Amino acid sequence: MLKVAMLSKWHVHAAGYANMLKDTGKVEITAVWDDDIARGEAWAKELGADFEPDLDKLLARDDVEAVACDAPTTAHHDILIKAARAGKHIFTEKALCPTVAECEEVKKAIKEAGVTFVISYPQRGRPSVLFAKEMIARGMFGKITLVRMRDAHAGVSGNWLPDYWFEKKDAAGGAMMDLGCHPMYLLAYFLGKPKRVTGMFTAPYGKPVDENAVAIAEFDGGALGVAETAFVSYNSPQTLEIYGTEGSMIAHGEDVQFSSTKLAGIKNGFMKPDLPQAKPAPILQFVDACINGTGSPEGLGIDDAIALTELLENAYIGDENAKIVEL
Repeated sequence: MLKVAMLSKWHVHAAGYANMLKDTGKVEITAVWDDDIARGEAWAKELGADFEPDLDKLLARDDVEAVACDAPTTAHHDILIKAARAGKHIFTEKALCPTVAECEEVKKAIKEAGVTFVISYPQRGRPSVLFAKEMIARGMFGKITLVRMRDAHAGVSGNWLPDYWFEKKDAAGGAMMDLGCHPMYLLAYFLGKPKRVTGMFTAPYGKPVDENAVAIAEFDGGALGVAETAFVSYNSPQTLEIYGTEGSMIAHGEDVQFSSTKLAGIKNGFMKPDLPQAKPAPILQFVDACINGTGSPEGLGIDDAIALTELLENAYIGDENAKIVEL
């Protein structure tokens, strides 16, 4: 059994991660830490685990082999460096850190400690995304000109996100830093390293962080990536579009329409392709990687985490300064 400590219930996904770990039958949750003592004590009782208010003491425990971090984004840097130096394998919610400089310090600690690191990029395992990645690798789009992804919900306009979600000192941002991570890490996955980035963010409901956001990046070969997100969109379908000189793909969720000049019999129309099987959730891949000693799974490692923060950090700089950031 892999012995795991849960680090904070701040993030709205924390309880779900704990349930997924317990359901594996491969994990024992031995301890909980939280800077909110009442919240941490209640969660530890619910999980049947010890509550330890001192993070250093928790990380020194022999019955903690790995940690799952759901602390505020701005706290990740210090927490994860401590965890790595204590020799604990690390699973963390996205984004890794608000700045690339902080991410690089976390990377240094992880590499020096030799621990397994996994970031939660669940959409990299979706069938539509895996299909798109395969088609890119096979050259079925020709020269890619545009990738657009939208991931939005009504967390603000529907009034169901918790108030603390909008504290910039903890969250480091709003819709783009949270939900916008998904389209941003997929842009990096499909297109590689950006050349320049900008963003335009608004707050129609007046929250102190962005509620409605678009980022645009240029990648090698002139490809453009567009990431759209919001906390103020009702029933907004999760949309992925890829356009190239020889192919196009439009996906609403897992409903995929694909066209390519390289497909026999399909010149101007679209077809519904057979999709690959979804990959397990990142936290489940983390468990297996720790138990089997196989290292970070493809697409979920520390460099993938830094690639996301590079896009996020510079999109925020672009918005705040009304500029395009050259990289």
